[in-house]
Amino acid sequence: MKDLTTGGEAKLIFRFAIPMVIGNLFQQMYNIVDTVIVGKFLGTEALAAVGASFPIFYTLIAFVIGIGSGATIIVSQYFGARNYEQVQKAISTIFLFMLGAAIILSIIGISFSDRIFHLIGVGDDVMPFATSYFNIYMIGMIGFFGFNGTSSILRGLGDSKTPMVLMALSTFLNIGLDLLFILVFDCGIAGAAWATVIAQGAAFIGAIFYLNQKDHIIRFRLKEWHFDRLLFYQSLRIGLPTGFQQTFVALGMMTLIRIINNFDTTTLAAYTAASRIDALASMPAMTLSSALSSFVGQNLGAGRSDRIKKGVWATLKMAWTISLIVLIIVLIWGQELMQLFNNDVEVIEIGKEYLLIVSSFYIVFSSMFVIHGTLRGAGDTLVPMFITLVSLWLIRIPFAWLFSQRFGQEGIWWSIPSGWLVGLIASWFYYKAGYWKHKSVVKRKIDTDDHPFSQNISES
Repeated sequence: MKDLTTGGEAKLIFRFAIPMVIGNLFQQMYNIVDTVIVGKFLGTEALAAVGASFPIFYTLIAFVIGIGSGATIIVSQYFGARNYEQVQKAISTIFLFMLGAAIILSIIGISFSDRIFHLIGVGDDVMPFATSYFNIYMIGMIGFFGFNGTSSILRGLGDSKTPMVLMALSTFLNIGLDLLFILVFDCGIAGAAWATVIAQGAAFIGAIFYLNQKDHIIRFRLKEWHFDRLLFYQSLRIGLPTGFQQTFVALGMMTLIRIINNFDTTTLAAYTAASRIDALASMPAMTLSSALSSFVGQNLGAGRSDRIKKGVWATLKMAWTISLIVLIIVLIWGQELMQLFNNDVEVIEIGKEYLLIVSSFYIVFSSMFVIHGTLRGAGDTLVPMFITLVSLWLIRIPFAWLFSQRFGQEGIWWSIPSGWLVGLIASWFYYKAGYWKHKSVVKRKIDTDDHPFSQNISES
């Protein structure tokens, strides 16, 4: 476990984030490998089906992931305060919650998949591929929640290397199974889904085995776990805003898919491929945001709020540098990146257009995420939720519909950075106000200089 309350802020965050970046890179490879192999060997309709499935899956899991993020913040703050008994209680409580949620969501997703795909306007040519892929994917919910929950909590405790190693092994297994099921056994799109389910399950089993062999705070022994209502209430207080935020973001993704489906299957296929590249490109900024959350949580828990401002600026500089590098890569090799996913000329051109527009605003996106990471690490999740909902539902979605009427699919792509820009402006003003410094679960005496209206905060 890593103590983030002492040492140089920039070096600590960078070293803590590197394994997370690598681990999340492998995690993105799950979706990318599925998309590349499906797009290359199963065709445009199957590629579109993968793209239509993801926002539905994300909508179902988003609320639970949000609640889990609240528990992770609590874990990091109690760990920073050296209260290990509360750390263990929080961990067992959230895992019992996730286990039940995984079973319920699997049943709901499989039962209503047909109706949901019809609701978002998936065409008849894509429907059989979409339902087959999605229903199998939902079978693996326990493995998905189990491994991702373990990884998040380990990061809250300062361990970012173990999730990286397990994710790397799982990703290589997924790639091998994808090739085996699709190219050798000719299982079609169902093979891609089974490959992911098996690989995620193997990662979770590996995590259980590793942790039970070591002297860790986390131990996967159900008979020793109990559900602590007070800690779950604290998780809800912090996690509910993030849960609602993630849910409405996921619903926004579904709405965006509905708007895209007003065009043709080629546009949906292009968006599927380009959004995979976009997710990979934006992943470093999101990972830095998560690393900063753990840093902020531990330092607030330890009463070291003086270190947070330096950590925020160091993280912003790293995020800006990475965003510029990614922009250059997209500008030079955007077409070649799209060719990895599909051979259709129209798909490649539409996807390249998406990448050029969206990547030009990665600095805006990364800045917004870093600030949100600061707020969440402090336990202040309500305001980021409202900011996200405003930028999504009052800016991005209406703009996507209006711009698509006038400019075609290109108008949809321009709506994305429009939402980011509004979100960044609102987040920055709230960060400067300083109220987030008083949201910590671990309460400590607050100095006069730490008051939101003090000169000290106004300069932060």
